[in-house]
Amino acid sequence: MSEYDLEAGLHKLGFDDFRPGQREAIEAILKVGRLLLVAPTGGGKSLSYQLPATLLRGTTLVISPLISLMQDQVSALEARGVSATFLASTLEPEEMRQRLRKLAQGEYRLVYVSPERLAFPGFRALLSNLRCPLIAIDEAHCISEWGHDFRPEYMQIGAMLREFPDARIMACTATATPIVRDEIITRLGLGSETPQILRGFARPNLSLRARDINGKRDRERLIDEALAEALGQPGEEKGAAIIYSPTRKASEKEASRLAERGWRAAAYHAGLDGALREQVQKDFAAGGNEVVVATNAFGMGIDRADVRAVLHLAPPSSVEAYYQEVGRAGRDGEDALGLLLISPGDMALRRHLIENGGGPVTPDAEMVRHKWNLFLELMRWAEGGSCRHDAILRYFGDDEETLQGCGRCDVCLDLAEGEEEDGEDVSLLVRKTLSAVARIHGRFGLSAAAKLLRGVDDERLQREGLHETRTFGILSDRAEEWLMRLLRRTVTAGWVDFQGGDRPVAVLTEEGNAVMSGERAVRLLLPPVHSAGKAALASGERRRKTPALAQDLDEVGRALFDSLRSYRLELAQSQGVPPYVIASDRSLRDIAMLRPRTRDDLLLAHGIGPAKAERYGVQLLAIVEEFI
Repeated sequence: MSEYDLEAGLHKLGFDDFRPGQREAIEAILKVGRLLLVAPTGGGKSLSYQLPATLLRGTTLVISPLISLMQDQVSALEARGVSATFLASTLEPEEMRQRLRKLAQGEYRLVYVSPERLAFPGFRALLSNLRCPLIAIDEAHCISEWGHDFRPEYMQIGAMLREFPDARIMACTATATPIVRDEIITRLGLGSETPQILRGFARPNLSLRARDINGKRDRERLIDEALAEALGQPGEEKGAAIIYSPTRKASEKEASRLAERGWRAAAYHAGLDGALREQVQKDFAAGGNEVVVATNAFGMGIDRADVRAVLHLAPPSSVEAYYQEVGRAGRDGEDALGLLLISPGDMALRRHLIENGGGPVTPDAEMVRHKWNLFLELMRWAEGGSCRHDAILRYFGDDEETLQGCGRCDVCLDLAEGEEEDGEDVSLLVRKTLSAVARIHGRFGLSAAAKLLRGVDDERLQREGLHETRTFGILSDRAEEWLMRLLRRTVTAGWVDFQGGDRPVAVLTEEGNAVMSGERAVRLLLPPVHSAGKAALASGERRRKTPALAQDLDEVGRALFDSLRSYRLELAQSQGVPPYVIASDRSLRDIAMLRPRTRDDLLLAHGIGPAKAERYGVQLLAIVEEFI
């Protein structure tokens, strides 16, 4: 790599150091000439092709579907003295002709274009006369029919690349599972030996949470609590938040509500005037808006580092879509939170949206099945059971960066609190639940099944004679809300499905029937016994609770508590285990309060049994002795 001065190129673009994986990616594209780079939103993918573009002779072509990203990156490059431009339908005809003329004369180092422009014969002819040393395909997952954001116009890129046999090719994406990565390489014709670099998926500074809600009050309370936790009060200038909404109407209503509460809030969706959308984006990027409530169109190319929270009023379409959106929080490395809210009707609504396809052409059954499975993967993740960060990393095949428990998400914090396992017979509960679905099979939705199990006096059940069956009231000791959560878990497990159009009905699948009849084993984590209404932000509550505990201590006690936490973190990192495995905050707080001198004294602290005293006691007592 001696012929290329990477450090000089880095400094020219205004950076002092490479982020993890960037140098490796740049060296791979310069040496091998082929690369698939997978790094999350905000991971610095653009530098990996921009820097080589400044070192290679000719004009680098960047294919991107995002006009706002093109504009932002071109402006940033021009500010650093790099000649760059973009070609988009938003340009006036004369401006377009002028840029095309300069492009033909080789005056640009980089040119950004949308994949649709590749279909223009005149543009393809212009490209054929260019010296093009590098072609970068951004958002490369869009070429995969089995990805979460397939775009047909990407299909022509592979054929276009064959017209540039000497060009280096870099495909970039923030979200791609192993299957999608293989499809990207195949469709672009890159060859199986193409290096694949996965970097930066672990975001331990994000506190990820998912919460079930029942109605408007629940949703508003949790949103308000999350904003207070992340940003304090309106006007405190502690950063910004993005709230993703499933519909345009909901985004406007929530933005209006937050504005009434004093936040500088704005709505953003495709139904707004183009100039207004652009103004909202500019205000947000410049720090004018504290909160933007938007549909999923917002955020692409937005590079604001101090987003302290990304909140979802409803689940998006997939794990990929979720992680791309929540990854816009905490890009500065500081603490940030991501909260996903789930309502009882979300699953049926998503099924309806998938079956309608969002366009004039009805998707085929195989595509419906695939998109539904992508959504179910997100719902399985939302149900919890293991560290949320590690679950996402495993989903993307990034085992090297797994954290063995982040210690910050709601699941890890629940484990740290030592919540006891539910002692009910899981198999019996699940089979009873599935029996209710079998009774309402093809007639009603999940809410009717929950009422049947609960034994609720309901007109639908009486009309069908279901109130006289053995299933009626079979789980009357359970709250209806808890039953709905259990029913949703049976859907994610593949035992219950939906059929129908605007008002989908629940049906028992073949596998669900086998589980109900005892032919197949039950493997399901039951929902927690507390109600969602009372289950406020787990992380938020606990993060507020810990300082309160520390306030019970005197000055020495608080210093000791901090020292114990530092020791715990260092030990956890060296052993590759989550911090809570060693000791919970409550245990450390008790030690700071008790200030034990002996092993027997240490055993008086909450959560410190003989095994932990044997393993960590000597060092814990030594830390206490230093402070005393």
